[in-house]
Amino acid sequence: MRIALLGGTGDIGQGLALRWAYDTNHEVLIGSRDPEKARTAAEEYETELDSRGVDRTIKGFRNEMAADRADVAVLAVPPYHVGDTVDAVADKLDEETVLVSPAVGMKGDDDGLHYHPPSTGSVTELVASRAPDAVPVVGAFHNLSADRLANLDLELEIDTLLVGDDDDAKETVRLLAEGIDGLRVLDAGPLANAAEVESVTPLLINVARYNDGMHDVGVRFT
Repeated sequence: MRIALLGGTGDIGQGLALRWAYDTNHEVLIGSRDPEKARTAAEEYETELDSRGVDRTIKGFRNEMAADRADVAVLAVPPYHVGDTVDAVADKLDEETVLVSPAVGMKGDDDGLHYHPPSTGSVTELVASRAPDAVPVVGAFHNLSADRLANLDLELEIDTLLVGDDDDAKETVRLLAEGIDGLRVLDAGPLANAAEVESVTPLLINVARYNDGMHDVGVRFT
């Protein structure tokens, strides 16, 4: 399967790209508004993998070109760029492309980070409202530590929650996610439940802030 990480030069994009390239045989594409930045990041990811004896080719493109080639497109961009990114690639998406949103709206103050969803109720629902009607949207990877993902020396042993209204699209993302060693996938229901999933992210960041040795904290449901 061909996975495009739109905005894949950032932290969560880097982590997912490295894990999929290291643990699976899926083709990984890096997207960016700046294609040269995407190519540079792709080369850096290849170098990291090569240092571990993994020979993989990762290609970089402008976001629109990456989306056009993808079976699954992951919006690995900050929440305030999500809408514009969906608009930019919308005509490159169709009903055969699964659009995945891991972004979370947050705002900070002296006490920590707090959940700050858009008027649609969640960033995932914002993506669904901006995507073409035929394109299935799945929320996933919201609560993962980007640093933990990108450090291939660390075992994950954590869960990610899926939300979505299209069962086939959720199954596609589940299989992709479970291809990453140590990542377990749990179904959290329809898109209407995205806010509950997204709101866990600032909680985890606050726990990491206030407790020593928990920089890469994640969630495991038992």
